[in-house]
Amino acid sequence: MAKETNIKGNGMARVQDKVALVTGAAQGIGRATALLLGREGAAVAVADTNARDGEAVAEQIRAAGGKSRFWALDVSKEAEVAAVIAEVGKEFGRLDILVNNAGISGANGTSEEISEAEWDRVMNTNAKSVFLCTKHAVPLMRRSGGGSIVNLSSVYGIVGSHNVAAYHASKGAIRIMSKTDALAYAEDGIRVNSVHPGFIWTPMLEAGAQVPGVAPEAVHSAMAKLHPLGTLGEPGDVAYGILYLASDEAKFVTGCELVIDGGYTAR
Repeated sequence: MAKETNIKGNGMARVQDKVALVTGAAQGIGRATALLLGREGAAVAVADTNARDGEAVAEQIRAAGGKSRFWALDVSKEAEVAAVIAEVGKEFGRLDILVNNAGISGANGTSEEISEAEWDRVMNTNAKSVFLCTKHAVPLMRRSGGGSIVNLSSVYGIVGSHNVAAYHASKGAIRIMSKTDALAYAEDGIRVNSVHPGFIWTPMLEAGAQVPGVAPEAVHSAMAKLHPLGTLGEPGDVAYGILYLASDEAKFVTGCELVIDGGYTAR
């Protein structure tokens, strides 16, 4: 089982009265981020293709006294993105925070080994989605007087590895797109930053860590050793970084890369 998030309440309200949209919020980093933003005072629009778990996240926020609603959303389809963001604006009156978290790992393989369809699926879900959500969120943020966009890249948006070519390409695209949009929308008071997690024990990583004939504990241990800190990250480790970038504490931070990787890229 994927490890539960390490989110803890602290009585602060670091995004009080802000409105946040989190894509891919049904599980993993997105779930942890939605719960944390809700706990810190934001109204949270939870978006995902997974309606059952997404509804559960929104209900958990409401049960804790927060405001939240779930929207079913395929982030690779512009008509759906435009409709959901418009509905978020009507529901909550504004949009201050966009967390572009939705993503997939896609097929393993080098550029030579994967198919065009496999490439397109990863790029559409991971990179095109950031373009679409940003495109339709910016006008709403501009009317609100500014905002914060946080894009989930990866350590593999900074360094490479020997396979999973489409995933790496998509995360690299997100990294540079974040800098480009940071410059494009700075005058509007819209900050854009990217977050680069290392190996975080989420359902996606857990599913990808299944090795025939090898015990899950051994795979987990091997991945943990890739990080100088000797452990895998938890969803909450990334969620707190996103919270910082979303909050006014980061009012002078735009176009940056926040690396949360246990030292993976420091070698």
